[in-house]
Amino acid sequence: MIVPMKKVSLVVMDKNREASLTKLREIGVVHLEKRNVSSDTLSVLLDRKAKAEAALGFLRGYSADTGATGSVNIPEAPDLITQVLGLVDRRKVLQDEIFADSKERTRIEKWGNFDPRQLDELANAGVVLIPYELPRKIYETLSAEQRVIVLSKEKAIVYCVALDTSLAGEQAFVLPAVSMAELDKRMAEKQQALVAIEGQFAALAPGKNKIERAVESLLQDIEFETAKVGMDTLGDTPLELAVSWITGFVPEDAVGLVKRAAAENGWALLVDDPKEDDNPPTLVKNNAFIRLVHPLFNLLGTIPGYREYDISLSYLLFFSLFFAMIFGDAGYGSILFIVSLIGGIKAKGKTGKVPDGFLLLGLLSLTTMVWGSVTGSWFAIAIEHLPPFLQALIIPPFNPTKLDVIQVQQNIKHFCFIVGAGQIVLAHLKNIKKALPSLTAIAQIGWLCMMVGLYFLVLNVVLSRTEFPVPSFALYLIIGGLVAFFVFSEQSGGNFFKKMGKGFSNFLPTFLSAVSSFSDIISYIRLFAVGLAGSAIASSFNAMAGGLPVGPARIIGGGLILLAGHGLNIAMNALSVVVHGVRLNLLEYAGHLGMEWSGHTYSPFALKEKGSVKD
Repeated sequence: MIVPMKKVSLVVMDKNREASLTKLREIGVVHLEKRNVSSDTLSVLLDRKAKAEAALGFLRGYSADTGATGSVNIPEAPDLITQVLGLVDRRKVLQDEIFADSKERTRIEKWGNFDPRQLDELANAGVVLIPYELPRKIYETLSAEQRVIVLSKEKAIVYCVALDTSLAGEQAFVLPAVSMAELDKRMAEKQQALVAIEGQFAALAPGKNKIERAVESLLQDIEFETAKVGMDTLGDTPLELAVSWITGFVPEDAVGLVKRAAAENGWALLVDDPKEDDNPPTLVKNNAFIRLVHPLFNLLGTIPGYREYDISLSYLLFFSLFFAMIFGDAGYGSILFIVSLIGGIKAKGKTGKVPDGFLLLGLLSLTTMVWGSVTGSWFAIAIEHLPPFLQALIIPPFNPTKLDVIQVQQNIKHFCFIVGAGQIVLAHLKNIKKALPSLTAIAQIGWLCMMVGLYFLVLNVVLSRTEFPVPSFALYLIIGGLVAFFVFSEQSGGNFFKKMGKGFSNFLPTFLSAVSSFSDIISYIRLFAVGLAGSAIASSFNAMAGGLPVGPARIIGGGLILLAGHGLNIAMNALSVVVHGVRLNLLEYAGHLGMEWSGHTYSPFALKEKGSVKD
């Protein structure tokens, strides 16, 4: 359920602005309207936050138990952040210097290990040696008068030194500052310094929690400063009489807390319903069962708009069915159930509570076990090889031992279309309820009737023209429903005939939407197709394992094939759930509800446990 919100405006004396915000934060129920503001204090806080997050990001790459951390005194957050960032900068400098030295070594290594200072000493003694790297073709054109000593030759390059005078038109080799041996020594020392820095990072890693608390504290300070700067002030008013005000949104059941605080602190308070151009936050409250779907919403980042639907319950039920049909195997469901059970027990041992994510996985795995049981799917084992008690769980429409395989597949396809049409019809029932008592509800009734007619058309086109002839009433539902939508889709008030004309003016997009609705029902056949593909892959791996020669090779090799094959299939099915199972809910179903998932989460201006961060 999406909790109704009230818009509140608080007016306070400007001289009490900071104290009033402190009181408001203690109440912790007002979601402040976001505003783009700036101030010197805010800039400083944002800079501190950026540095703290940068330091924390580097330390997260190190385990707290890495290195000899017992003897290290971890400084408080400000000094720790400065120290970490200083080490990061030093590491970057060393890495750049090592790269430059390595590049220089590569440049001079063909000349061997020599001390360039010796050439300076020879020059002072009257012996001038000028090094060159000459292309062989250039070297061969040198005249006899040009005195050159060849040190070594390669296929294309000649390494040599000219005596006394430089070679006309040729660029001399730039001598290094130090010898190659000194370069190697210098790089080794810098590598040791890098190792020492890595050790310091590991030693400081236990301080991550201090920086995390500092970041939390900074976030609250930033929120407070943003609220303070964002308060509007009445201009041209004496300082002692100046007032400021701020607006936000409060859950309807928490308005009393704000009213009490306003009375105690002498604030002027205005409470009103959000207007059409307001953008209230979304607060969803559900019971423990429906909340199981919230981890999935959090993972997808989907938040319904304040004026949209909370489809948590229907989403959870349909997603559970889609998950089961895509995995399609009770054996896979049992593995997932064991994973959820072990994970939930471990998590409860640490936190005292089983996370909703593990509870959701448990529900999905149980649903998969039920679907796999009624279709006779257990690790893709042939039904005739299943124990009798598992064969007894298969329902007749899905039992290939009582019907031929083609008919069973037709029945599963039919079930997919029933589910699809049912979910889309449910969407329009919600639209009808929301539109009442407006005449636009009739348009939604018309679209619902059209969907029912399209369902019969889908059966005829996709399954069988002979087995599923289109009943005459289906055509009336399609045509009549479409006409009803044209007539009543814009009837939200005003001249009836003018609004009807406006509805018919949208003929082309409405007609295309009707065609799209036909494909929306067909889209649910993906549940059958993906489930069938997973079953075929599992059967193939079973056949590969069973085809090995009898003996140890079958036991060991077959076991590895089954483990790898079914593990891969489970991973692929999980991906298919994201691609197909989520899509049917977010696009087909939510699309017919007109949802855009445009909401933003209710985040009250509240006081949390603060860390310690200082200048």
